Amino acid sequence: MPYRRLPATDAARLKAIKTVMDNSSLYTVSGRIVDWSVLNRLPTAFTRLDNARKQYKALLEVQRKATMGLDPLLRRATMYVCHFLHVLFLAVERGEVKTSRLELYGLPSSGYSVPKFHTAESLISFGRQLVAGEKQRIKLGGLPIYNPSIGKVATQLAVFADAYEEQQLRIRQTQEALEALQRLRPDTDELLLELWNQIEKHFADAPPEVRFAECRKLGVVYYYRRHEEHLY
Repeated sequence: MPYRRLPATDAARLKAIKTVMDNSSLYTVSGRIVDWSVLNRLPTAFTRLDNARKQYKALLEVQRKATMGLDPLLRRATMYVCHFLHVLFLAVERGEVKTSRLELYGLPSSGYSVPKFHTAESLISFGRQLVAGEKQRIKLGGLPIYNPSIGKVATQLAVFADAYEEQQLRIRQTQEALEALQRLRPDTDELLLELWNQIEKHFADAPPEVRFAECRKLGVVYYYRRHEEHLY
């Protein structure tokens, strides 16, 4: 015997509601199947869920495309920071920059190695310290490092940092849209449960082959268990 199960996706929820809304026979006085109190709630429930779903999908798509555009900016900013460090370390080895000056960049005075940037935040934080350190060293009388210059490093870092901050805003907006969508689901499921209960109650005395067929026409979804024969 097939069993009933509420929709598991928003698309299925919307389809179940729309099936009833599109059935004009339910809105006639004769042969009342569903109470008016339930029917009158369907359009509002449909519109709210549909709008929330579209809003979430739209924001998620914008976020996805922005992520693709963020990766090249991350690679470029990382490249400029790393190249600057390589030139800085060579200048230290040649004696052009004092070892003690590395502290201005937040670097150890020995073991010249480029830090590992495991997150975007770590790159931005270190990059800003690198820019501030170079400016301070020059202020103290040191000669600027070129190829790349700290100005170019700062520019690439700023471009990435701005794009990253915008992306974090998009992520928060997408999450808020998802949470708004999730808040609608329990009420929608409760409405569908009430709706389907009334539909099944109306056809409760009909033979199984008639009952299941009529209920399916009104959007009720049935499933068969594994290896169970599909009779109705």
